[in-house]
Amino acid sequence: MMRNILITVMMLIVVAVMFNTIIAQDNTGTRARIETQGTTANTTIGNLQP
Repeated sequence: MMRNILITVMMLIVVAVMFNTIIAQDNTGTRARIETQGTTANTTIGNLQP
């Protein structure tokens, strides 16, 4: 029983570390890349002339 709890806690820590390194990294994380693409798309849409 205690071993299952320990494994669960360790897996949660691994997921948290992976999230911080892959998703939430400042310049090269997924969030930053999506934000950059969104900004570019908004600029392109704003520059369209009717």
